[in-house]
Amino acid sequence: MKIRSRMLAVAAALVCVTGFAQAGNLHVFTSDAEGFNTHSIWYDDGKEVLVVDTQFTPIQARALIAEIKRQTKSPITRVVVTHPNPDKFNALSVFHQEGAESIASARTAAAIPGVDAYKRYFWVNMAKAFTDETYPKVEPIRTTFEGETRIRLKSGETVTLIELPRPGISSTQTVVRIDQSGDLVVGDLVHTRNHAWLEGGIVNGKPQPDLAGWKADLQELPKLGNGKVYGGRGEFAPVRDAVAQEIAYLEQADRIVDRYIQQLGSRAAELKDPQKQGGHYAAIQAEFVKAFPDYSFPDLVGYSVYGLVQQKLSQQSL
Repeated sequence: MKIRSRMLAVAAALVCVTGFAQAGNLHVFTSDAEGFNTHSIWYDDGKEVLVVDTQFTPIQARALIAEIKRQTKSPITRVVVTHPNPDKFNALSVFHQEGAESIASARTAAAIPGVDAYKRYFWVNMAKAFTDETYPKVEPIRTTFEGETRIRLKSGETVTLIELPRPGISSTQTVVRIDQSGDLVVGDLVHTRNHAWLEGGIVNGKPQPDLAGWKADLQELPKLGNGKVYGGRGEFAPVRDAVAQEIAYLEQADRIVDRYIQQLGSRAAELKDPQKQGGHYAAIQAEFVKAFPDYSFPDLVGYSVYGLVQQKLSQQSL
């Protein structure tokens, strides 16, 4: 009885200090490989569900929603888009059909149409994995914010959306903080023990990597929360561990690509040849596997490193 009394006293003290104890739970849904093993994070406060990032296709989004409905009776009221990449926004229509409000920073919302056009062209005309009719039709974000905004959930808990100052993995980047726990949901800004997407943000129809901006954004995370970082792929880790790991990865990625280009010497022009690029990107991917043998999903490098390679080549030609 004394132990129970002490526990009740601690709980009462927590309510007194915070106004309420944490009511909710963070959950993770992960797509299959066709959805790029993408995590969508959802938070159920016991009265409503907030989802972070939509998945790549409506089929995957419906699987996510079905999973939510299997686990809770709380309605899905909001979906937040952390940054303008297709696996974060392509299935907005599915959440709108559920009656959910969609939220993103004004800069992310403004970037989505250009990214959608670039990716649609790739998937329909180059990869030929979709037709114009089957590729997801993106709907506009319905609510936008600038800088920072706080959402009060029905339980009384709050979730804060914070737009970071620099481009990260994409041209814009929002962090979703669960205020009671200090957990940070960051989309693909972090890929703990998983290879990263190195294409860069799509700006004016072209990929524009910014590793310096990405690292600067990562260094903001310990100032924002002291829980775990929930990234768009891979494992989840305490904030400082996740930040240190990702920065180390990006620095090594930079060195690997620089070294590969330098070793090609006069053959570096082959990196601009559509007939020869693929072999080089596969070879760069193999170098990443050597450097990070226990990291998941190395194909992400082969798909995306063209952005970083072409940026470096253009800088050399200036």
